[in-house]
Amino acid sequence: MSAPINVLVVGSGGREHALVWILARSPGVERLFCAPGNGGIADQARCVDVDAMDFDGLIGLCRAESIEFVVVGPEAPLVGGLVERLEAAGITAFGPSAAAAALEGSKGFTKDLCARHGIPSAAYLRCADLESASAYIRRQGAPIVVKADGLAAGKGVIIAQSIDEALAAAAEILDGRFGAAGNELIIEEFLEGEEASFFALVDGQTVLPLASAQDHKAVGEGDTGANTGGMGAYSPAPVVTPEMQHRILEDIIKPTVAAMAAEGRPYRGLLYAGLMIAGGKPKLLEYNVRFGDPECQVLMPRLEGDLLPALLAAAEGRLAEVQLHWSPETALTVVMAARGYPGDYQKGSVIENLNAAGELDGVTIFHAGTLRENGNIRANGGRVLGVTALGASVREAQAKAYEAADVIDWPEGFCRRDIGWRAIARNKD
Repeated sequence: MSAPINVLVVGSGGREHALVWILARSPGVERLFCAPGNGGIADQARCVDVDAMDFDGLIGLCRAESIEFVVVGPEAPLVGGLVERLEAAGITAFGPSAAAAALEGSKGFTKDLCARHGIPSAAYLRCADLESASAYIRRQGAPIVVKADGLAAGKGVIIAQSIDEALAAAAEILDGRFGAAGNELIIEEFLEGEEASFFALVDGQTVLPLASAQDHKAVGEGDTGANTGGMGAYSPAPVVTPEMQHRILEDIIKPTVAAMAAEGRPYRGLLYAGLMIAGGKPKLLEYNVRFGDPECQVLMPRLEGDLLPALLAAAEGRLAEVQLHWSPETALTVVMAARGYPGDYQKGSVIENLNAAGELDGVTIFHAGTLRENGNIRANGGRVLGVTALGASVREAQAKAYEAADVIDWPEGFCRRDIGWRAIARNKD
C-alpha cells in the first residue's frame, strides 16, 4: 500500500464502530466514511445517510468521494451480493461474494457442505414441511435445536427442552415468525459442551487465524431467557487453548475453505466459526461471514498494529504476506440495551455521562443503536452500547467494564451483570 486511501465502512452497529475505531488509527487511511453509521461513529468517521442495502447509493457515494476500499460489516448486504456490485464498479471490497456468503445465508447449505466434506458438526434434518419436521423431532427426542434456515438477526435458533416445545417452534418458524428466513428448517442434534467463537481472515486459499471469543446470547443472567443478538462477550476464550485452536483450524476452518474453493465458491473475507467444544473436540454449530457483534468489540482492542493491510490483503488474495499480533490482555464487552429488549422497547431516551465513562482507564465505549441529536446521544435501537474494557484477567476486565457501565446515566437501559462468568468460574482468577 503506497499512498493513503479513502475507506468506507458499511453498517451502523457496534461492530462497525469497532472497525471504524481501529481503522481511524491506520496511517493508510486518508479519509474514513461510514454508511449509515451512528451517534458514536460520527466522532471518528464521516457518517453518510445511505442504507447498507442501498447498493446503488453506496456505489454512488464511493464515486462521489473517491472511495477506494469498502469494508462491509453486516451479513444482509453480503448475502445480497454487495461485494460483487462494488467489484463490478471497480471498487475493492472486503467480504465474501453472495455465493460464498451462503455459509451464513443458508444454515442448510452449511450443514450439507459439512456432511459432504467430513467437517464435524451435529446430526441434522433439512426440511420445508411440518410433517417431516415433526416426525424427526419425535424420533430424536429432546432437547433438540430448531433453526430457521436463513438470516434472522441472530434470533432464529430455538433450543427446545421438550418435544412439544420443538414442535411448536417448528410450526411457528414455518408459519412465518422469521419471514422468508423460515421457509426451510434445520432440526439439529443438541450438543453438550462449552460454546466458543473463533475468527479467521481468508483470501480464497490462505487462512490467517485471528483470536477466540465467547459471547452471551441469552438476555438474562446465567444464560437464561430469550436469545438476543448478544449481551456481551470476552476475548480470548480460555476453552480455546493453543492445542484447541490447532484442532479448530485443521479440522473445521481449513477444510471449509478448501471445500468452498473446490465447489466453485472461493471464500474471501472474515470467517467466524461458532463452535461447541466437548471432550477436547470441537464441532461446528454455524458459520457467520462477518465479524460478530459484540465479538468485534472485544477483538479490535486486543489487536496490536494496523488492521487495514490485512483486510486489503484478504480482499486481494495476498494474505500469506500478512502477520497480526494480539495483546495477551483480556477484553470484555458489556452490552447495554433498551428496557424490553429483545421484545418491544422505546427509542429516543437520552444517554448521559458517556464521556466520563469512556475516560476510565482501559475503557472504550462502542455505540450501536444510537443517534446524535442537538448535541445529545439518544437510544435508537435494542442493543445500544458496548462498554468495553481491557484487563490483565477476565475478572479485572469485567470489573472495569461494569465500573464504566455504572457511570453511564441511562435509566431506560439495562445490562446483564455476569458477562464473563464462565471464564471466571474456570480460572478462579
